[in-house]
Amino acid sequence: MSVIIDPNAGFCFGVVKAIDAAERQLSSSHQLYCLGDIVHNNEEVERLAQMGLTVIDSDRLATLPPTTVLIRAHGEPPATYRTAEARGITLIDATCPIVLALQKRIREGYEQMAAAGGQIAIFGKKGHAEVVGLNGQTGNTAIIVSAPDDIEAIDFHRPLRLYSQTTMSREEYGSLVSNIERRYADLGIEGSDFIAYNTICSRVANRATQLEEFARSVDLVLFVSGVNSSNGHYLYEYSRKVQPSTRMISSPAEIERDWFAGVERIGITGATSTPRWLMEQVKNKIEND
Repeated sequence: MSVIIDPNAGFCFGVVKAIDAAERQLSSSHQLYCLGDIVHNNEEVERLAQMGLTVIDSDRLATLPPTTVLIRAHGEPPATYRTAEARGITLIDATCPIVLALQKRIREGYEQMAAAGGQIAIFGKKGHAEVVGLNGQTGNTAIIVSAPDDIEAIDFHRPLRLYSQTTMSREEYGSLVSNIERRYADLGIEGSDFIAYNTICSRVANRATQLEEFARSVDLVLFVSGVNSSNGHYLYEYSRKVQPSTRMISSPAEIERDWFAGVERIGITGATSTPRWLMEQVKNKIEND
């Protein structure tokens, strides 16, 4: 039986940037606050907690004395920056450059739509950290579309600009765009009143293709991911379509030996929030138990 780690799996560069920033600060101060989990992976969060990283929420931020706080790759709404400035807090802004650019695009789109009597919609997970930051660019007025029925909140008699959370499914986004176009067409409204922007991260989109090739090359896939990872759930479901023998785990302790009966090639992969060291631990457990 051979065990192979997907060479394309692991942290995306936005997460790497945030963790590097945290480790640099912790190496000198041994104490750092972070707004929300730095990455949606409990094992990595615990590793950094042992180095001195303390996770806080926005309510706690509003009570902190002057200190240093990390903004993770998911980004934050403008209100967070205002709170930090008012409290004399130093921010280490590790927002992913792709998310930062998307925030700017949505802010500009919102200003244009406000002048034209239009609206902004964001395809994403309601309550997800990135979506909260994106919605903040619109003064929290965007229509968040997480499920097909959510488009009923759209006023199809008004202009619309649609964006997507960076880690969503490209296929689902395409289907959503088609449904909205159809609704506008049914009303006889010109297509220029609706513009959809492809704002899904190319790293995430490309990972699906890479994962498909990897999943087809093995007999069983162990997909390592935190349970709160949006990208993890998307890629896990994608892997299951390609390789039905796909199991999701968050740590080596969840491995069941019965899964490997008759299996010759085991593949280990993960989300863009899954640390490489954790996949190595999974591999070691399989080979040494």
